[in-house]
Amino acid sequence: MSVTSREPTLPALARAVLSAARAHGMTIATAESCTGGLVAGTLTSIAGSSDVFDRGFVTYSNAAKTAMLGVPAPLIDDMGAVSAEVAAAMALGALKVSGASLVVSITGVAGPGGGTERKPVGLVHFACAASDGRVHRMERRYNEGLGRTGIRRAAVRDALLLLKELAEGTSISA
Repeated sequence: MSVTSREPTLPALARAVLSAARAHGMTIATAESCTGGLVAGTLTSIAGSSDVFDRGFVTYSNAAKTAMLGVPAPLIDDMGAVSAEVAAAMALGALKVSGASLVVSITGVAGPGGGTERKPVGLVHFACAASDGRVHRMERRYNEGLGRTGIRRAAVRDALLLLKELAEGTSISA
């Protein structure tokens, strides 16, 4: 016997994001660090996504964040790559470079190592930026017990929810 969940699957969320963006004439780009392109991969796994999805940036290293998205190196040095400020700079940089109308960015500590007392495993910062000037930030602290795969999957889910809400013009969940 299977148990049904009330939470939509990642493919269902991706379809909803694409549908909302399509309905509002939006194009989407992603700027990903700790998820390594999983949001872009989830969106592009849906047939017909090419009319909405423009591109994805995987900026795993600090140098890539600077070179590809224009995130200022001093910002990364001062705030750390895993910060709300860097997430916002990633989103705004991807918006500018891509010309897309909607971008989500993700930077975090997926683990199992790499965490510190200030920035533990499971800390993930998101930013969603739209060409109309809206920028929304969100911080999540996922349970380290989810493991690397679980943290990354949860981050993909939250990134898709952010994209959907911004595409629909509804308020962003904090």
